[in-house]
Amino acid sequence: MTNPSTEAALTVVYDGECPFCSNYVHLMALRRSVGTVALVDARSGGPLVDEIARRGYDLNEGMVVRHGPDLYYGADALVLLSRLSADRGVASRLLARLLRSPGRARLLYPAMKLGRRVTLLILGRRLIAPPGGVSTR
Repeated sequence: MTNPSTEAALTVVYDGECPFCSNYVHLMALRRSVGTVALVDARSGGPLVDEIARRGYDLNEGMVVRHGPDLYYGADALVLLSRLSADRGVASRLLARLLRSPGRARLLYPAMKLGRRVTLLILGRRLIAPPGGVSTR
């Protein structure tokens, strides 16, 4: 995991305890196409997670990608990651093609969020705590 304070070309803030989220960001092989990538587990907190919360983004409702000065959230983050991903096998190519379309990503994203919540519940894991707060079920 790269320190987000370094000059990363791309920073992905995701739920490190969600197996789907973790597998997705690793599957996309972003380093091959964009160079330095900082992967930030939202559960670890820190200045970037605090900034994201101050801007009104709920990390239980979607991942955030910082690309240059811009933040992408939820389905928009998936579209960006899919467009920037390098081909790394059948699964990553399929996911990238499926989620490169903003319309498809917005259609599928609610089901993906539900799948994350159900998986966390089954695994006995809590939702991400808001900065300075206590995580909830």
